[in-house]
Amino acid sequence: MTAKAAPTTTHTTVVRAEGVHKSYGPVEVLKGIDLEVAPGEVMCLVGPSGSGKSTFLRCINHLETVDAGRLYVRDELVGYEERGGRLHVLRDTDIARQRRGVGMVFQRFNLFPHMTALENITEAPVQVKKEPKAEARRHAEELLERVGLADKAHHYPSQLSGGQQQRVAIARALAMRPELMLFDEPTSALDPELVGEVLDVMRGLARDGMTMIVVTHEMGFAREVGDTLVFMDGGVVVESGTPADVLGAPRHERTRAFLSKVL
Repeated sequence: MTAKAAPTTTHTTVVRAEGVHKSYGPVEVLKGIDLEVAPGEVMCLVGPSGSGKSTFLRCINHLETVDAGRLYVRDELVGYEERGGRLHVLRDTDIARQRRGVGMVFQRFNLFPHMTALENITEAPVQVKKEPKAEARRHAEELLERVGLADKAHHYPSQLSGGQQQRVAIARALAMRPELMLFDEPTSALDPELVGEVLDVMRGLARDGMTMIVVTHEMGFAREVGDTLVFMDGGVVVESGTPADVLGAPRHERTRAFLSKVL
């Protein structure tokens, strides 16, 4: 694997989860997640459907609220502040501020259909960060070139393939200059022949030192790019380690059973 650029962040951890629980009614989806993600680390989350991977990712960006435990991004408690030993929900403006440093790419591309690729990418920096339009446009053009779509700036989503739309979605997330990127099965909605072009962009981000948490079924990508592989099942972390160790010599029977089906 190509050497990564040195991360520029000064934080010792970018994400820290301490006993994170999340339930939907009587169904407990997360049952005490403890994880740390270092600056520049690529962590890949794998496991069967319903194991809690996507829910945990959404908690990091406060798209879901944590029921118990603590979740920190850049040493800041996500969604809450602690006063007098009690947690208080942050105001919407403070939650929005926290989210600006976290980019998220979903299974579905969620591009604005009435906007061109360029307009999709410039919308948030202009409207949320109040960047000058010329600066946002210049950065968007750089990002389109980075994801290999410089010639598609004025195309609408309906004129792009699924892989191209997902690359625009990645560029849109990067336009906010995040310190952390979250990917929730970014290739699962793509035709097989389009998966590679999206993974190539993600490989480039890893080489550049971007901190990433990736929910994926692409074991080849996890083995090649990941620094840490976490196997989740039933709302708990069953096993974690380097991809070579977890894929090559899993310690737990649940991990071995899962890997025997996907490798």
